[in-house]
Amino acid sequence: MTSTPGVRSPGRPLPDPDTGPVDTPRDWIATGVILVLAFLSRFWGLTSATDEGTPVFDEKHYAPQSFSIAQLGIEENPAYGLVVHPPVAKQIESLGGLLFGYTPLGWRFTAAICGVLVVFMVMRITRRLTRSTQLGLVAGLLLCLDGVTFVTSRIGMLDIYQVLFVTAAAGALLVDRDQMRGRMHRAALAGRLHLSDFGPRLGFRWWRFTAGVMLGLALGVKWSGLYFIAFFGLMTVAWDWALRSRYGVRRPLAGTLLRDAVPAFVTLVIWPALIHMFTWLPWFAGENSVYRHAVGSKVDDNWLPDSLQSWLYYQSSVLDFHSSLTTSAGNRHPWESKPWTWPMSLRPMLYYVEQGEDVTGCGQDSCVRAIMLLGTPAIWWLAIPVLGWAFWRAVICRDGRYAFPLVGYMAGYLTWFFQHDRQMYFFYASVMVPFFVMMVALVLGEIAGRSTDSPRRKTIGRAIVCLYLGLVVANFLYMLPILSGMPITSTEWNQQLWLPSWR
Repeated sequence: MTSTPGVRSPGRPLPDPDTGPVDTPRDWIATGVILVLAFLSRFWGLTSATDEGTPVFDEKHYAPQSFSIAQLGIEENPAYGLVVHPPVAKQIESLGGLLFGYTPLGWRFTAAICGVLVVFMVMRITRRLTRSTQLGLVAGLLLCLDGVTFVTSRIGMLDIYQVLFVTAAAGALLVDRDQMRGRMHRAALAGRLHLSDFGPRLGFRWWRFTAGVMLGLALGVKWSGLYFIAFFGLMTVAWDWALRSRYGVRRPLAGTLLRDAVPAFVTLVIWPALIHMFTWLPWFAGENSVYRHAVGSKVDDNWLPDSLQSWLYYQSSVLDFHSSLTTSAGNRHPWESKPWTWPMSLRPMLYYVEQGEDVTGCGQDSCVRAIMLLGTPAIWWLAIPVLGWAFWRAVICRDGRYAFPLVGYMAGYLTWFFQHDRQMYFFYASVMVPFFVMMVALVLGEIAGRSTDSPRRKTIGRAIVCLYLGLVVANFLYMLPILSGMPITSTEWNQQLWLPSWR
């Protein structure tokens, strides 16, 4: 291939963004096996642990709200005074209510489906990130065996839906990055790089547009979706700047700001905001929606339409609720946790516990059944070295493979330190898990060795990886009773609680 005069020779950018490992029938069979494992684990015993047939923990908020949507199309039931999250997750959860009624399967069905989809997406995203189908399979297996993702996929709360949309947005941006590499490469071959000091226009970016849709839906699940809009927006602009610099564009930063950053702002900020507003259309259309007629009773009339004034009052009420839910104001919960405990799952969340003579099935007169949101220690207790290595590779070595999951992880983590007085819970960390298992898979790939390594080096490395995966499987199976609500003895229950902070 001849190089274009005046153009820096491209290094790693690929002429075909999808060039990489070719999935063989064996690869697809392995992918299918992991998906079957994800499906069975998410649906096995899904409805067994309830509060005498009623929702547990915060399901008590979202199950009635979603069933109200299934029946009426709106959240008419205020559920303890105030509906404090946007409607998207409850709109999706309402599909289960339509199919199975107000039952445990009804309010948990779509969460389990989303849990399976997240496993599939993480496998394919990791495959694209690493150009290795095997590492994609490793990431999918790790996610299947993670206690946090397992429990989050089996309970009728909001978090798995945000995990789904955030992961989908990240994957769409990764595909967009590869497509832009391909377009820039073709522009270089066509001699279009220096027709302008800013570099070539790269055309409409459908995958980035898709990411905007996913981020809008993530924002429609919880307001914390704003953090991912900010982090992912900066990440994609940084990718564009690096790409234009790599191809020798004369003014790469100016070109990025002019040709990439402005469209990125529209696609990843304005467009998600419009999607978010679109999800509220049933609220505006319903006469009995929460705070639908706040004008006159709770807020003075002004020049805005009554429906919009009522909606703005609703949003301000939600903001007041969240901002006042602070530790210093005396709001305490026995299972709250702060973000510095999240990376190693040091303070889990007890969703459900039932014990006594009425609980049977453990072979003794008195048994315990519990559901605890707890990360598999064999995965989570590696957080410090894995994050340290990822930071080194991403920042010092400029390895973009690590930078991508590190950005996603930090988007779900760092921002909580700025509001540390707020009452927080470990389930906020659910959205960090897909990105962490990607980093673990990357580290395992380095341990396994490269194709250029000696046979002895590769054999030892792969043996270490296999032993580690075996440890994860054993650890998950050991913790399974307190993740799924299986009946166990009081002695076994105490043996499962390894740390004082788990009690």
